[in-house]
Order: sequence, then structure tokens, then C-alpha cells
Amino acid sequence: MSGNEPPDQSEPFVASKPVRLAIPLFPLGAVLCPGGLLPLKVFEQRYLDMVAACLKEQSAFGVCLIASGGEVGVPAAPQPVGTLAHIVEVDMPQLGIMLLKVRGGRRFRIERHLPITASLQRATVLLLDEPPAQPVPPGHQGLVLLLRKIADELGEQRLPAPHAFDDASWVGYRLTEILPLQILARQKLLALQDPLLRLRALSIWLAQRVANSEP
Repeated sequence: MSGNEPPDQSEPFVASKPVRLAIPLFPLGAVLCPGGLLPLKVFEQRYLDMVAACLKEQSAFGVCLIASGGEVGVPAAPQPVGTLAHIVEVDMPQLGIMLLKVRGGRRFRIERHLPITASLQRATVLLLDEPPAQPVPPGHQGLVLLLRKIADELGEQRLPAPHAFDDASWVGYRLTEILPLQILARQKLLALQDPLLRLRALSIWLAQRVANSEP
């Protein structure tokens, strides 16, 4: 099968019952993918309070790429698709500063912005379904080889196990995080629902990069 052929439809994807949550939002100049790890330095009081509440309630917050505005000060406008962030490590090296490591959970789409309180944004979001795991097509095995090489170079600290080099979604998300893509390109890849389309877009980007580097 080539990378341009449609995905196997022998096991059609059936969306689950819609799940909506009301969550706090943390707009950032970064994209968090499902299964990915992201270090965060938190020092603004609104986000310190948010983290404290999430730790107490064992709940997640939403990481969204900033569409306009900045990370500090007036609440920034977020992109509509983001990812749930689950806190896996927390440290407070000094009063008023938290160092976090979060893991990406399910993706979501913002449906309705809730009133801002204490400069913290909240929204009602619709959780997006992930298609069932499917293998990487033969036409995109070059992406797997590239990711294996990068994983060896980065080591367990940057790309910890378990690895899923045979899962199209996992491979696509990890390359979206690692490759030197423009930030809006990362966002567009995150928002794609079909993991094979994500792999195809990454293959095209890599081919263009190689072509542009040739003398």
C-alpha cells in the first residue's frame, strides 16, 4: 500500500458518545500532543492557583496554542483545538514558582468560553475521539526509521518508554513534537483527525525539506 491510499475500512471508526468538560485553559506558545511530555514553569498567581486546584481534585487543565496575545498578562486568545494536560511531576524550587511536567491526554475542541475569573480562562470543551490503533503503512516506514533514530539520540529522558513504533497515531504525534516545524504547522497536525493524513503531511514536509537542501 502506498502512502496515498485510503486507510483500511474493514473496522470502521465509530465515534463514542460525546463527552464535554468544563476546564481551565492554559494558552501557551507550544503545542501538546496526546501522550507527549511538556515541562512548564508556572509563576503567575492565576496558574499557581489552577495547578493547586488540579492537584487537589486530581483533574486536568487544557493546553492550547496561543492564537493572539501573550503567555503573561492579559488572557490570550487560544486556538480552538487543544489537549488535556495531566500533571505527572511537580516541584517548587522556591516560593511562587512551580516546575511541572505534564503528559498530554485527549484532544478537545473549545465549544464555549466561560466567564473569566481571577484572570483565568475556562471553557466548555468537547473531547475528540481518537481512531483505533492502526499500523504505519509501508509507504510511511521511512518516518518510523527516522523516529527510531531520533529516539536513540534523545534517550529515555526526552522520549521515555513505552514506545509504539507500530502505531500510526503515536508515530505521528511524536514527530509532530520533535521535528523543527513551524508552530502553526504543529497545530494543524494536532487538529487532524486521521492519523494517516498526519503521516502523509509529515512525509510531504520532509520531502520538501530534503529537496530544498539539495544543491
